[in-house]
Amino acid sequence: MFKQFTMELAGRTLRVDIGRVCAQANGAAMMHYGDTVVLSTATASKEPREGIDFFPLSVEYEEKMYAVGKIPGGFNKREGKASENAILTSRVIDRPMRPLFPKDYRNDVTLNNMVMSVDTECRPELLAMLGSAIATSISDIPFDGPCATTQIGMINGEFVVNPSQTQWSEGDLQLTVASTKQKVIMIEAGANEIPEDKMIEAIYMAHDINQTIIAFIDKIVEEVGKEKHSYVSCSVPAEMFEAMKQVVSPEEMETAVFTDDKQTREKNIDAITEKMKDAFADNEEWLAVLGEAVYQYQKKTVRKMILKDHKRPDGRAIDEIRTLKAEVDLIPRVHGSAMFTRGQTQICDVVTLAPLSEAQKVDGLDDNVTTKRYIHQYNFPSYSVGETKPSRGPGRREIGHGALAEKALIPVLPTEEEFPYSIRAVSETFESNGSTSMASTCASCMSLMAAGVPIKKMVAGISCGLVTGDTDDDYIVLTDIQGLEDFFGDMDFKVTGTTDGITAIQMDIKIHGLTRPIVEEAIARTRQARLFIMDTCMKPAIDKPRETVGEYAPKIIQTTIDPAKIGEVVGQRGKVINAIIEECGVKIDITDDGFVSVCGVEQAGMDLAMKYIKTIAEDFEEGKIYEGKVVSIKEFGAFIEFAPGKEGMVHISKVTNERINHVEDVLTLGDKVKCKCMGKDKMGRISFSIKDAQ
Repeated sequence: MFKQFTMELAGRTLRVDIGRVCAQANGAAMMHYGDTVVLSTATASKEPREGIDFFPLSVEYEEKMYAVGKIPGGFNKREGKASENAILTSRVIDRPMRPLFPKDYRNDVTLNNMVMSVDTECRPELLAMLGSAIATSISDIPFDGPCATTQIGMINGEFVVNPSQTQWSEGDLQLTVASTKQKVIMIEAGANEIPEDKMIEAIYMAHDINQTIIAFIDKIVEEVGKEKHSYVSCSVPAEMFEAMKQVVSPEEMETAVFTDDKQTREKNIDAITEKMKDAFADNEEWLAVLGEAVYQYQKKTVRKMILKDHKRPDGRAIDEIRTLKAEVDLIPRVHGSAMFTRGQTQICDVVTLAPLSEAQKVDGLDDNVTTKRYIHQYNFPSYSVGETKPSRGPGRREIGHGALAEKALIPVLPTEEEFPYSIRAVSETFESNGSTSMASTCASCMSLMAAGVPIKKMVAGISCGLVTGDTDDDYIVLTDIQGLEDFFGDMDFKVTGTTDGITAIQMDIKIHGLTRPIVEEAIARTRQARLFIMDTCMKPAIDKPRETVGEYAPKIIQTTIDPAKIGEVVGQRGKVINAIIEECGVKIDITDDGFVSVCGVEQAGMDLAMKYIKTIAEDFEEGKIYEGKVVSIKEFGAFIEFAPGKEGMVHISKVTNERINHVEDVLTLGDKVKCKCMGKDKMGRISFSIKDAQ
């Protein structure tokens, strides 16, 4: 039965259509906000997937180009692989939804969001987040929701709820907050150095709005929601845990995990697992879940050590950062390089500079984002964790980590006018044991400075973890979590920023939300940590951007010309500009407003190209001396090329002070000569004289 539900949200009407389409999905909602339309569905398999020890959730965000009246580019006129924005949106939807499913649920679940229409005033990403929550809540899939999401922007110092695409792209804040009825469950932010107290204000402004949306969703569920289906639990039997303690005591397990060396810990756990296999060799049922059981045993041990004993697996204090090390210029011939090491996490970042013409083109649903001048890419090879597997290109995790580090550094980059380069930073993970994305931020910041990019301020990042007890007041916030504390803990709260404020946040949790005191403590703790990292590690390696770009980086010189002259500089079908590029060995960018950048490695070629451009763009000035080469000789005189496509004629009488019968007696093709502009002749043509230039 088709039903329609509406609420007023941030000055616009949110409409949810239930039962209109997709009747065979477990849950479906057609979402309308302004003229933006997103179809959200939730489906689950009837049986659990065998042989897995995780909840198999897939989240998809499909950008249909017809939604903005475009035909996909390229030869294959249909949507291909997901864009970076689609992947990042899928991750933002996944993070608040995943913790609300039962931990022992092994049925495959797919949340699909298809963007069918885009109104620039209403961002489709927000609608997909809400639609996923509604579709799952009304379905028969076990789900401890609902949750709701609100986005906050900032224009001229004022918060904007659910901003338009333009406000989102051009504002000083891009904050997404998801909440349950009681707590914040997900935070994602990019910010232009927003102070910590201002960020907290924005987070809880969004949280309050989320409560009104949750009340709205509850009404929908009450009216059209299905009864949740039963499922086969994959939890480890309680009697198995008791038997495991008889084989390996809690004290033995604590000794096994208590080390700051990842490889040693893994070796210890392998030995414990083999011991368990021998002990339970006759119990096939227990052997089938032994891997999960050992994992849970480790988890219980680590959490007890931290929460009750205030003892971390590597022996650090609760607020202590692992050993730090930084260096620059470790890779020769590249434009900039730096390496940042924190414990057993090590990132090498390499920066490459190029002309603005090499900026990444973006073909998506947001017309405000058509190019990316700064590109941050992150790679995570298997050797970084001591494993072996073939590389299949970047996955969602790699794209997400790269985007976070990119978001962290964008606020401190110079403008195109200040630094007319496209910039690519590539973070190579050499070693991984927790929070490589934050190490990427630190390494990239130093690499940019080493490359001579005049960033405004230094940026560092750090991650805080969390272990919770039975009550909201029973918790421990951990500074600089390693892999084990991430796996077995409840939170990965990543924050980047300068000395003056936050530039990015990404919060992942495994529980049903965080109280405000936890959020405030984590943000305060990350500020202390990033200042410590900058002062004690990054600044000793490089404390400010280099004055110039490196030896092997392209150099850029700039000028402005009259926009009316751009056609002359370019020439018919690019003939003139291509001739300059070929002769001088440079790259040339010209904007519509006449801003010209000449990029090259050899200064002489760049200077010559700039001389040509200025010559073409300027009118000949009477009395001024010009230099050119002889390109044609006639009976009456010679033609001199001052720049590609820009010529002048010297009459035979103006070649020399002596009378000559033939121009060839004095000049030959290719000769370089100086000429004086004599102004217009009787025919109105600009004439030149070689003899008057002597």
